[in-house]
Amino acid sequence: TSIMSAKIQVNGVHLHYQQTGEGSHAVLLLPGMLGSGQTDFGPQLKSMNKQLFTIVAWDPRGYGKSIPPSRDFPPDFFERDAKDAVDLMQALKFKKFSLLGWSDGGITALIAAARYPNLIHKLVVWGANASVTQEDVRIYNGIRDVSKWSEKVKKPLEELYGHKYLAETCEAWVDGISRFAENSDGNICQQLLPDIKCPTFIIHGEKDPLVPQAHAEYIHKHIKGSRLLLMPEGKHNLHLRFAKDFNREVENFLR
Repeated sequence: TSIMSAKIQVNGVHLHYQQTGEGSHAVLLLPGMLGSGQTDFGPQLKSMNKQLFTIVAWDPRGYGKSIPPSRDFPPDFFERDAKDAVDLMQALKFKKFSLLGWSDGGITALIAAARYPNLIHKLVVWGANASVTQEDVRIYNGIRDVSKWSEKVKKPLEELYGHKYLAETCEAWVDGISRFAENSDGNICQQLLPDIKCPTFIIHGEKDPLVPQAHAEYIHKHIKGSRLLLMPEGKHNLHLRFAKDFNREVENFLR
């Protein structure tokens, strides 16, 4: 089946999304920092089961093709993304749906699942964290300068944004997320984890250079009944690098 692209007005902005499949189980894919459906979820949009699932991948405001507005990072940007994501699915007439969140999108998905328990069917997160430590801030500053990124990672994003927007938004992101380290315990959404009532699957790459494993273990410990899968060779982008294994694990969990 083909992948449809469209925009819909939600909370005063025009949000871009892609949609494919005709299954009764709706699934929203939430991309990471600077990400979009197109750059972050190619193998999922292409290969997840189209008979079982209707798959939607969105571009959060200021990312991908959901520009304007330009992306900014106020203290509540994760909460804002969570509301936008849920309101987008409601605008598309999905009464209940599952969330698949990667990295920043995983944080957004955790918040959405806690805030809107009646709407979320199941939750999958990978490369996500519920707090920011000083070690995390050090890691983030290591990726602040996009000119030092590998060509493979940088090229699709430069094609999408142009160099200037990519560079400026990455710096703004580092500043925005590092601010959470000033909170008590570096809190982003720790207090919300016990409110997540839906079945939850946490996946973590043991070689993830951006998100230390302790974050996945913390999330697992504080979401009752959640499941944790560690992928020994997985890095941050394990859903792209090991797409076949990832898709199979996630489809089995969502069934």
